[in-house]
Amino acid sequence: MNLTLSVAGRTDIGLVRSGNEDALALDYDNNLFVVCDGMGGHKAGEVASREACDIIRFSFSEMAETLMNDTVLAIPASFPPRGALLAQSIRLANRSVYKMSRTHSDFSGMGTTVVAVAFDDDLICIAHVGDSRAYRLSPTELTPLTTDHSWITELQQSGHFSESEAAKMVNRNVITRALGINEKVEVDFRAMRVEPGAMFILCSDGLCGYASDEEIFGVAKPCGTDVRKIVDNLIRLANDRGGQDNVTVIAIRVEDVEGGNQSPEVSPVTIGSESDEALVRENEILGAIRQAEDTIQISGHQGGATSRKFPLALIFILFAIIAIVLVYITTFQK
Repeated sequence: MNLTLSVAGRTDIGLVRSGNEDALALDYDNNLFVVCDGMGGHKAGEVASREACDIIRFSFSEMAETLMNDTVLAIPASFPPRGALLAQSIRLANRSVYKMSRTHSDFSGMGTTVVAVAFDDDLICIAHVGDSRAYRLSPTELTPLTTDHSWITELQQSGHFSESEAAKMVNRNVITRALGINEKVEVDFRAMRVEPGAMFILCSDGLCGYASDEEIFGVAKPCGTDVRKIVDNLIRLANDRGGQDNVTVIAIRVEDVEGGNQSPEVSPVTIGSESDEALVRENEILGAIRQAEDTIQISGHQGGATSRKFPLALIFILFAIIAIVLVYITTFQK
């Protein structure tokens, strides 16, 4: 991939909460960047967001060939290959968080939002569930690239309430879609071309829930092309507003891109939930991963960012286990 990016990301506990239910993944090798905002009592939100980041990153990086060649899990649309892989990885994350919430009483009802981007040459693929957001930052404006899955957004879209009226309503922060709440999930997706100089911001609602788009732009614009400064100043903005929530920000700048992806851009679309057959296959893959985890140590997380990092030899072992399990099950089903 002939692509050069400058990326910075950080999560902050804020000034009020005792724990951080946000998590992020910065996978520079695969140009994959993820923000998750967990929910649920007894630290279950922390578990949900970390698990989602873990599964998305691992699936996207280490299981790409398996997922992209699996006809049962295929996304039924002409998406860029890495865009389809991103959506598949998010579906697996949903399944994993859902199963954890059903098998551990302490995690009952937990869930997490997600906004994730993956670059496919000169295309940026954006997928999200919930109210964590993606923006495009230009010298003149901040443009939302996602639409919140929240009660307040649905009220505004209905046309019966103005933004100011909806903002005053009780339960305005209730989200209508999240990972782990249901066994199947709908994922919103889009893909757009990028050029050198393009900049993007991902954030949890610890930022966009307490500052308007205009205020976010007002803080980000003076930072110019300094992605680290953008991240630090936006987190400072959230904390200056009281720091009532955890806050996570990732800033991305496209420095250089050569060549182009043959796939077309994809206008915003909702990917329908999986088939029952796909759920069975997701269970098989997650089961194989869990079996491998019995013998492979998963690296811990730092600063809210988590990843599954395996020595090369152990990755081969993991792939072998997954392949054997899937081949056996497929043969048995026939």
